[in-house]
Amino acid sequence: MRMDAVSKKTVGKIEKLAESVLRAVKGGGNPFVEIPVRSLANVRFNEKKRVVELGNQRQKRYFFNVAMAKKFMQTFLVSDACKELIESGKTTSIRDLYYITKHTIGDSKQNTFEEQDESDPIIEDIEVALDTLREELHLFASRKGTMVGPITIRDSGDTIDLRRMGSGGWGVPSIVEENVIQFGRHEARYVLLVEKDAVWSRFNEDKFWKRQNAIIIHGGGQPPRGVRRMVQRLHRELGLPVYVLVDNDPWGFYIYSVVKQGSINLAFESMRMAVPDARFIGLSSFDKVTYRLPSNVAIKMDDGDVARAKQMLAYPWFQAKQWQAEIQEMVRSGVKYELEALSRRGISFITEEYLPTKLKEKDWIA
Repeated sequence: MRMDAVSKKTVGKIEKLAESVLRAVKGGGNPFVEIPVRSLANVRFNEKKRVVELGNQRQKRYFFNVAMAKKFMQTFLVSDACKELIESGKTTSIRDLYYITKHTIGDSKQNTFEEQDESDPIIEDIEVALDTLREELHLFASRKGTMVGPITIRDSGDTIDLRRMGSGGWGVPSIVEENVIQFGRHEARYVLLVEKDAVWSRFNEDKFWKRQNAIIIHGGGQPPRGVRRMVQRLHRELGLPVYVLVDNDPWGFYIYSVVKQGSINLAFESMRMAVPDARFIGLSSFDKVTYRLPSNVAIKMDDGDVARAKQMLAYPWFQAKQWQAEIQEMVRSGVKYELEALSRRGISFITEEYLPTKLKEKDWIA
C-alpha cells in the first residue's frame, strides 16, 4: 500500500520510538518512553498565542519497573497496531482498537487491557509523545456534527457539494485532515458554529446559509475533535471568520472558550484545533433586555451553575472587560437562557432578526 507523506512521517515517528528502545536494550540499559505530563499542573495559558498549551514537564515510563512495565508494554502494543493500520491504508475506531489489542498474555490470566478506559489514555500518550494527531494514527471517534453551506469539498476522492445537502446536512467525519478532506470552490463569507443540532436545523431550514453565504456547522454540544479541526482549517486555510453561537449559561461559555483557545484536557492539540480569533456572537447575558425576552423563558441557575460561573471569572482567558461583565451579569441575575428562548419572539426570529442584527452591528466579543 502506497502511503502519502503524512502517513510516511507518522510511521517514521513510531519506528524511531521503537528504535530508541532497541538501542537501550542492546546497550544493556533500562528502556523507557518519555511522555509530556498531561495534567492540570502542566497546563498554561499562552497569552501571546492565546491558546491553552502543555508545559515542559515530562515523565519517563521505564520497562524494568514493576509499576510502569504494563503501561510500557501497552504503549508499544497500541503503537504497533496503529503502524499496521497506517501501512494497510485502513482506519478504525478507538473502540475497535481496544478489542484489536486486547488479549491474554501467554499462559497467564493477565490481559493486555481490561477496559477501554485503559487503552484510551495510551492513545493520548502516543499522540503527545510523537507530536501527532490521533487521526494521523488512523483512529477515529463516532461522528457528531453536521455541516452545510456554499462550498464544495473532496472527501476521500469523492466530490461533495455542501449546497445540496437537503435537511440533514453533511456529517462531519472524525478524520478531516488534508489528505482526506480538501476544500474546493466556495462563496462563503464566514463560518457559524452553532451549539445545538436543533438550532442548526432552524438555520438550515430557513436557508440562512444561502442568504448569508455562510457555512453553518454544529457539534452536538461540546464539539468533537473532527468539528473543531474542520472549523480551524476553514479559518486558517480559507481565511473565514468564525462566529460561535451558544446558550447563555456557563456550559455555553465554556464551549466557546474551548473553540477559541483549546481545552485543558487536549492542551497538546490546541495549535491544531483552537481558533484564537473566534468571535462569541451570543447568546449574551444582556440580550434578554436588548431583544426583549420575557422572564418566563429564563431558567433559574442552580448552585452548580453559580459556582461554575464564579470559577470562570478567574480564568486567564476570561479576564477581558466584556467577559467579566458577561459572567458577572449572569451571576447577578441568577438566570440563564437557552438559544431556543429566542423562539418566543417568533420561530425564525433567530435567523431573520437576531443574528443578522448582531452581524450588522458587530455585536460580538472577540
